Amino acid sequence: MRFYVRRRLAMPAIDAHIHLDLYNEADIAGILERLPQTGVEAVIAVSLHLTSCRTTQAWKHRYPGRVVAAYGYHPEQAVPAEAELNELLAWMTANAAEAAAIGEIGLPYYSRKEAESKNEPFELAPYVELLDKQLQLAKELNKPVVLHAVYEDAALVCDLLEQRGVSKAHFHWFKGPLETVRRMIAAGYFISITPDVHNEPEIRELVRIYPLELMMVETDGPWAYEGAYARPLTEPAMVLGAIEQIAAIKELSVEAAAEALYANTKRFYAL
Repeated sequence: MRFYVRRRLAMPAIDAHIHLDLYNEADIAGILERLPQTGVEAVIAVSLHLTSCRTTQAWKHRYPGRVVAAYGYHPEQAVPAEAELNELLAWMTANAAEAAAIGEIGLPYYSRKEAESKNEPFELAPYVELLDKQLQLAKELNKPVVLHAVYEDAALVCDLLEQRGVSKAHFHWFKGPLETVRRMIAAGYFISITPDVHNEPEIRELVRIYPLELMMVETDGPWAYEGAYARPLTEPAMVLGAIEQIAAIKELSVEAAAEALYANTKRFYAL
């Protein structure tokens, strides 16, 4: 197996954002069985809805220590009916002790842009309300949040975080304007970097600007990459390549970058 870096690192890595439930069962088991051989210690597995939460929980029970669970309702889908949302929130509350975070939550940037491209109506307000309810729960449960919030949506999400007093926030695969980046840095919000840092100027510039102590690495698997990271299966080991790229941009040794990114993830998720 290729480990995506030129050498094995003394410090393990953590994939800070992956959708385990979107892989088939055999692939999930294979990925988790292989972790110790790849230099990746664990994955932060986010959820999409109640069924997804239960699947994530089951894998956490099957592979304790390797799967860290986050529960929530992903915004790039229809807003749930009130009864469905209440059931999810009740389940999240009942299972809060097993959750490292509330996520993946946020706003539906890509769905909205797709609707706009087709001249179709799109109502954002119900999604803002959905996010707000999950932020309220995160505050009540004293949990960090994993956020899907990019470009202009990120500023609105920052507003909601401030209003609800949620200070521990992880913006995964973030992209956005410099003004919002500076606001996020000032607030101490975390971001995570994917392997696309290898060839995306926008992400490379973000790495240059953002403090290393507020950074993690992720795959967002099973998202399929192109170019240098094109593979039949997106695996957590691909974060090792992202670490190498971050080290080069920050002018650090790979070992120093790996140690910092690992410590950041452990600290943010209280692992």
